[in-house]
Amino acid sequence: MQTHEPDVTIVGAGTAGCYAAATLGRAGYEVVIVERKTADEAGHIACGDALKGADAFPEAIPKSHIEPSFTNTDVDHGRFEIPQEDAVLDIPVPGELAVIDRLEYGKLVIEGAEQAGTDIHYDTVVNDVEQSDGRVTGLTGKRQGEPVEYLSEIVIDAAGALSVLQDKADLAEATFDTNVNYSQFSSAYREVVEVDEPVEWQDALVLKPTQRAAGYLWYFPRTPTEINVGLGFQMSEEPMELVQALRRDLRERPEFKNATVKDKLGAALPTRRPYDSGVAPGFMAIGDAAAHVNPTTGGGIAGAAYAGKYAGEAAIDAIDEGDVSEDALWEYNERVMDHFGGRYAALDVYNVFVGATGLNNLTGLLAALPAAKLSDALYSGSATIGLPLKIRTAIKSFGHWKTVFDLYETKREADRLLNHYEDYPDSPDGFESWQAQRDGLMDVIYATTGASAKY
Repeated sequence: MQTHEPDVTIVGAGTAGCYAAATLGRAGYEVVIVERKTADEAGHIACGDALKGADAFPEAIPKSHIEPSFTNTDVDHGRFEIPQEDAVLDIPVPGELAVIDRLEYGKLVIEGAEQAGTDIHYDTVVNDVEQSDGRVTGLTGKRQGEPVEYLSEIVIDAAGALSVLQDKADLAEATFDTNVNYSQFSSAYREVVEVDEPVEWQDALVLKPTQRAAGYLWYFPRTPTEINVGLGFQMSEEPMELVQALRRDLRERPEFKNATVKDKLGAALPTRRPYDSGVAPGFMAIGDAAAHVNPTTGGGIAGAAYAGKYAGEAAIDAIDEGDVSEDALWEYNERVMDHFGGRYAALDVYNVFVGATGLNNLTGLLAALPAAKLSDALYSGSATIGLPLKIRTAIKSFGHWKTVFDLYETKREADRLLNHYEDYPDSPDGFESWQAQRDGLMDVIYATTGASAKY
């Protein structure tokens, strides 16, 4: 068996893995990324291609390096189609937004990691995780069909949703979040299609609820004539035939007549709160592997980039100190929660609400809500609605007042949860107490929404 001994082994050459590797490589550390795909296929990932926060990326792979993949920077709002109400709701999206060519973007972040000194081992499948006294010390697998072993100070899991590493490692004694199951994820399928004429909504991200299964369709314009079209549904619901459901909707849209399919791919993605802790001795999880995704929109690129940066910097400090314990890696958890983790956890409350309320009730209400405030809620985890807007909303939402009241109560509890995440502990010592208080807040949320427990 061939053995490699880099300072850090990273599994997965996606956004999170490449930013972690570039952060470490630029600081002079030896890093290997283990990637299951071939060099040709690496970077080919199922994605909606919409990028929120396109103005800010960590300097390890700067925005200027990945900007050639930004194919549409004119998008500035979401367009919600609500067939049940025969309504279309345009909602502004705060901050810089872009639609990207995901394959080109994937190749560029890999190139950025390589330029920082990262060695990427393609066509390498991880079979097991090695541990000693509870600490993760390495990996075993096959590289181009031959047995291979990686021994490192730290292993970083950037292998995506429902990562196999977390199944193979024994993390029962660590703070690492193992309260994870398939029902907290969505299944998604997308195609890239070319149409004959420019679409009229080329400056918008189009979203439309599916007829069942708590899902939605999306139409994101990479260019005026190249569209990323897709469909996703919550895995807690009855399965959907994704390809057939997407095909039916495409047939009903005249702009897609004679469209040509250029690419197709499916994936799972988290629609849950970020992991309470993404660390164990010698081990960190980042990006989709730690649910670093906005649970209401599915957007995860910017969060993954910063999670990679924070994990890389935590690894540098731990290796320099000769201590890769949970305590030594804990700053990674703190920085994630401070930057976006608490906000995403609060946003997940609205997923709980939708699951309990049902799409029909909610879509009927959507057309009555103030668009700007709804946008704030989708991206900040909270929004304040003044008295005049409350009055106008109450008038417009006649017939949905119970849903409005339930949403108001849910928002109040989401705000309380967000405040609790601002007190995330600064060491593992306060973690159990913090979790217990958070779980108490979630019990109130379940009671308020009438939802079954998600965690």
